[in-house]
Order: sequence, then C-alpha cells, then structure tokens
Amino acid sequence: MASSNTLRTLGLKHIARGIGRSTDLVISKAAGSYVYTVEGKKYLDFTTGIGVTSTGHCHPKVVKAAQDQIGNLIHGQVNIFFHEPMIKLIEKLKPIMPSKELDTFFFWNSGAEAVEAAIKLARHATGKHNVIVMQGSYHGRTIGTMSLTTSKTIYGSGFGPLMPGVYVAPFPYTLHSPTQKGISQDSLRHDLTTEYAIEQLELLLKQQTAPSDTAALIMESVLGEGGYVVPPKEYVQKVRELCDKHNILLIADEVQSGFGRTGKYFAIEHADVVPDIMVMAKGIASGFPISGIVSRKELMDKQPPGSMGGTYSGNAVSCAAAIATLQVMEEEDLLGNVAARSQEIFGRLNEALPPLLNKRDIQVDIRGAGLMVGLEFYGKGLEELQKKLNSKVSDAVAQHCFQKDMLVLTTSIYDTMRLIPPLNITKEDNQIGIEKLIESVQEVIN
Repeated sequence: MASSNTLRTLGLKHIARGIGRSTDLVISKAAGSYVYTVEGKKYLDFTTGIGVTSTGHCHPKVVKAAQDQIGNLIHGQVNIFFHEPMIKLIEKLKPIMPSKELDTFFFWNSGAEAVEAAIKLARHATGKHNVIVMQGSYHGRTIGTMSLTTSKTIYGSGFGPLMPGVYVAPFPYTLHSPTQKGISQDSLRHDLTTEYAIEQLELLLKQQTAPSDTAALIMESVLGEGGYVVPPKEYVQKVRELCDKHNILLIADEVQSGFGRTGKYFAIEHADVVPDIMVMAKGIASGFPISGIVSRKELMDKQPPGSMGGTYSGNAVSCAAAIATLQVMEEEDLLGNVAARSQEIFGRLNEALPPLLNKRDIQVDIRGAGLMVGLEFYGKGLEELQKKLNSKVSDAVAQHCFQKDMLVLTTSIYDTMRLIPPLNITKEDNQIGIEKLIESVQEVIN
C-alpha cells in the first residue's frame, strides 16, 4: 500500500489547485463518527463531509442497500425510464414534507444543480426572471449559483460576468446588524434585526426589482457558509407574507440544514412556514450524490417536457441509499438523538466557554439548531488575540482540535467555526468531541 506521503504528493501535483482543503490527510476508510488514514490513524469527524454523512460513515444498512442495488440496476436514465428506487424514494419522502402540497419531485446530483433547477422552475412558473437572495448566502459554485452566493467573494472572484437579475437583501444576522449599534452585546435585540431586514426587503422591491419582475426569493433556512445563523421565526413568516402579497415564489434552500440536521426533517419547519419550492441534497443519501427539488404539482406542470433532465439525475444507487438513510432515521430515532446530543453540546459549551474567553475580553455566540452548531468569537479583545495568533481564533482552535485527532471546520468571513457531527453520533463520542473542543479553546486562549 502506498504511504500517505506518496499519495499526498501525487494529489498535490495532479488535483486542481483551485480546490480549498482544510487538511492534507489521505484517508482510506471511515466508519461511524471516525475516518482513518491509510496508515490506520483515526480522527473523530465533526465535519461529516460538510453535513453529508448524516447516518455516520458507511452505515451498514445504507451500504447494503447500495450493494444490493448495484447488482440489479446502476443507471436508469431519467429521460428514458422510470425506475423503482426513484418511485420508492418519492413514497418515503412525501410523508416528511413540510406540507402535503409539496408532492412533485425532480432529482439531480448536487446541491448547486438543485438550486439551479429551483430557479428554472420559478422562472417557468411565474414568467418572471429576477431573483432575490440573502446577504451571506451560499448556494453553490456553478456560474448560476455563484451569482446567488454572497457569503465570500472567493467563490465568484475572477469568474464574471455572472448571471444577471440577482438582488441581495439583508439577512437577519443580529450580531452584525446595524440596528445593534449602541446596544450591549449581552442584550442583542432580534426584534430590531427582523424589523430592519423586512424594511430593507420591502425597499428592495420598491427601488431595485419590481415584484412584477421578481420570480423568487431564495433563502437558506439556516444560513450555512455565512455562519450557521438561524433567522428569527417572525422574520421567515413575514418573508412568506411578502412573497404571497407580491406573487413571488419562496424557495427554501435546505441543502445543508435538511434531513434532520436541525432536529426537524427540514429547518423551515421551525418557523411553521411552507415554501413554494424546497431544495434538498447533502444528507439525503449518507454520502451518495443525489439532490432534488420539491414543489406543488401545479407549478411543476408549467414546465414543458424536455426542459428538465440530466444524465445522472436521480441515479438508482443513490436513490436506494437515500431510501435506506430515511429508514435508518426512522428505525434509530435519529431526530431524538439529535435533540439529546444537541442539548449536551449547547449545555456544555455555554457552561465552559464564556468563562475561558472572558479572560481575554472575548465573547462567543453559540448558536444554531440541533447538530448544526456555530461558534462565533467576538468582542473587544478579539483583535489583540488574532494578532498574537496571526490567525483567526477559530482557525487556531480548529488546528488544536486537529492535533487532538478531531476534525472541525471554520466558516464565514467572521471568526466562526461550525460543528457538524453525524446525526447518530453516540453520547460517548459526542462528549469526547465537546471536551476536545473546550481543551483546544483553552490552549488557544492561554
């Protein structure tokens, strides 16, 4: 077997330089909450492929479903055939949709493709062309989805001109809202943030994109790459009202927040809102590539035959893995596990981190929902510590976690890290990860 060094050297030489990479590990296998290098060293994985391996790595039921399907049918091209796994997947998905009205599906391969499918549907269904996105959003890396992405300039820089007709509205990110100036950071006002964000959205519709030209508003139900920010329930409900008022379709991007990640099957359910179109991907098939959109049949039927499709759309093996993933979620009560493990994470971090950080006059916003957890460092002492570290605090903490054989990710333009463990992580592994993180923060602070 080739060593990690040999394989790493080949990878660095021949894999596109444009790929950002948080580690240079060369892994050969993974199981449950752990990944293993070719030499057999194991790492506790709180990244899950950025929220993909929702049932843990190589869950036996998912593996068996894929193996069995490979022996029967690998590829049943969607423009030529119906195939059994896709139909059965729809039967499994329909009962967990936020509404019975969301009953018509189109499957593709990646989250970005599904977002593009949602935009295509919105334009077909409304006869309008403009799209409103949220500040800090991440929707993908294709030319179309780069145009919708505002979380970091790196994703679109150098690729222009991008798709026109995209307008950006403020997201209700209270920690960085202009409404919070002069307010103690211990007394943040989410109501003011919501009021401001809605006012700015209404202004956008009056000044920049008329409702008669606006096909859709697309919003991540929890801001992902932008920092794991959960919008206030009232904000989401008011956005729904505005969309209804102006005949604008509301698209919920659940690529990262869907399939149990926040404690409900879809994060938008926390706001008691039903979108017109919902985008799904990542955790749907525990690592097999599949994505999709769902909408009302009346909207989907406005698209002419031939306007949608793709070579690998709704691949049979991926559909089989998705069915098995949903079975595991039911049989092992993964939503219940998410609730229990989430309570442990938020409880322990809120107990341990503020006292540590206060020594440096730094605060931490521990936020998110379920097992979609963000930690943002801020406060008067942050810049001084960043200068001492010559990096963001979150980057330094992630590096210390790595030295403790644990994988975590940073995110956003702010000093933020995110925790994305498997939905079926055990109590023991969860506690190991929490303590490694706390120890890492302590080491960075000292």
